[in-house]
Parts: sequence; C-alpha cells; structure tokens
Amino acid sequence: MSRQKPRLARIADALGVSTATVSNALSGKGRVSPELVERIRATAAELGYVPSVAGRALRTGRSGVLGLVLADISNPLFPKLAQAIENSAAKAGYGILIADSHGDVTAQTQAIERLIERGVDGMIVVPRRGTWVTGASCPVAVIDSPSTPGNTVAADHWTGGQGLGRHLASLGHKHVLLLGNSTTSNVQGDRLGGVKAGLGNANVETIWIEKLEAKAGPGCSLGLEEAVARGVTAVAAISDLVALRALTELQRAGIAVPEDVSVTGFDDLIWSSVVTPGLTTMRMDVATIADIAIAAVLDAINQPQSTGSRGSDGDTVTASQPKVPMELVVRQSTGPVKISASLTDNKEANLTVGELIQ
Repeated sequence: MSRQKPRLARIADALGVSTATVSNALSGKGRVSPELVERIRATAAELGYVPSVAGRALRTGRSGVLGLVLADISNPLFPKLAQAIENSAAKAGYGILIADSHGDVTAQTQAIERLIERGVDGMIVVPRRGTWVTGASCPVAVIDSPSTPGNTVAADHWTGGQGLGRHLASLGHKHVLLLGNSTTSNVQGDRLGGVKAGLGNANVETIWIEKLEAKAGPGCSLGLEEAVARGVTAVAAISDLVALRALTELQRAGIAVPEDVSVTGFDDLIWSSVVTPGLTTMRMDVATIADIAIAAVLDAINQPQSTGSRGSDGDTVTASQPKVPMELVVRQSTGPVKISASLTDNKEANLTVGELIQ
C-alpha cells in the first residue's frame, strides 16, 4: 500500500495547532509567531509535505509561475541568463516557463501571448533588438539596455564599453576597429559608443557585420588583414562570439594576437578563458541582474497598486537599480601596441570600413 500523502491536518495534529495556523505559517500570512512558524515548517519537512500548486492557485488566483522570453536561446549568453533567472525565481518560490522568440518580432509577440494564456503571474523579457514590450496583461521586467524605452534592469553597457576603450588606450592603441552586428541594437550601440568614448582621440573604424554580409554574403571575410595593413592595432568586438570570429580570421592570415593586434569582446562566455589566446572581455553580472528583475516583478505582483513598481510603458516594471556595473576581465588577447605600428598609422583610415565598401 502506498504511503498516504501528508496533509495540513497531519502537521496540525502533530503540533496541536489548527490547520489554519499551519496554512498561514507555510504561506507567510496571518499572525503566527516566528518560533511556531519554524516548528511548523520543520515538521512539514519531516513529514515530506509538498504544497499543492493547483490548490494555491485556486486560493490565491496566482499560478506561482513566471514567464521568460529570450531573444535567441542559441546565443550562449542567454542560457547563462536563463539559469540565473530560474535560480532567483526558485528562491522566491516561483517556477519559470521559457519561450524563445528566435530573433523575430512576430514570434516575440506570440511567445508573450502564449505565456499569458498559460496564466503566468509575471514575465521577464529579453527583447529582440530594436523592439520594446508594452501592453501585456501582467507585470513585465525588460532586460536589454538602460537606453531601451521601458527597460527595467540591465548591465551598464555604455560604461562597460568605456572601460574597454580606456584599457586599449592605456596600452597605446590609437587606431582601433570596432566590430558590431546590427545598428538597430541598443545594447550594441551603447557598447560601441562607450568604447569610442574610452578611446579618446584615437582613430576609429567601424564594421557593421549585417551590412557587410548583405553585400558579400554570410560568413564573409571581415577584411581584418587589410585593416591591420592600414595601421589598425586593436579590434574591439561587440561580443565574445564576434571576437572569436575575429581571432580566427586574424590567425588564418598569420597575424599574431596580441603581438600584432589586440582583440577584445563582451560577455565573458564559458569558453572565453580557454581559447588561445585567452580573450580580454567585459563580464556581465547576470546573477545580480536576475535578482533585480525577479524582485521588481514580484513587487508589482504583490503590490499591484504601488506607484513605484510600474513604469510609464504599460505593465513594464521599474527597479531601484536599473544599471548593473560590468567587470573588465583582462587576459592574453590584449597587449601594448608595437612602436612600429603606431608610427605607420594610416591617416586615411578616418573613413569607416562601411564607407569604404559602399
């Protein structure tokens, strides 16, 4: 015979209290002394009591589940963020349903609608670049960039970029190539804008890979060998993925990193420390970002009338700390500029690569 599932009544009988007291202690409601709450929870654990999610939903009108919409789960950064969000939600007693928009605006809208249909109490959205979220019927935390309309919390991408720029400037780099993917991304715009600011008066070229590939085809050469020949001494990539592409192209051309040219990335992905050379990059504090996003959503759920929990953009929630600092991680892919390279700096490189290929 299977063991009978423990119920609130068994816990109450074991302690000589009412089932209402047990329920209040386990749910955090009502007036129950801290000492009794501790005894009730300890007894519940001993008896293997597991609260019924369905029952709680019927009593409270809440599912105990939050939705998470990612822009593209194939990007190695997003599983890392998803894990941090799931951990933060679990600490608060919530589960997570994950949806992937595959970088498509329509798919993003459909993913949000599906999660709402499944009764999530709130939602965290990492939007497709260039979009924002409004009009959802539940509290929504947006994780994108501080410059994004309705953003809740994000890494301080601009200041992070500035730190990378200053790092390269401190090594003597005065001719730097920036590698971005898309001009429509607020995150990328902030990162590269920060790098430019940190570089000061250096000559700066910019390649937008989407534009280049639209003309030359996917996976085409980035023209880094030619850039180094023009006097470029450092390549600052928008992400570790793009930095890896740059490292590969440079190494195939026989260009040594960092002896001939330095390379930097963003995000500090799991493999960034084990590639050769190890990649200098800017690390996101995903755990803190996740904690702030979850706390902001739960605050809006628990205090729906709070004027401080919701922003002006529909159901987008606000946070007391909207920017989370990034951390510079210096590895072997950056080094001092060669004296000979700095003396042969090509003054014609004031033109961006985008202008050169038009």
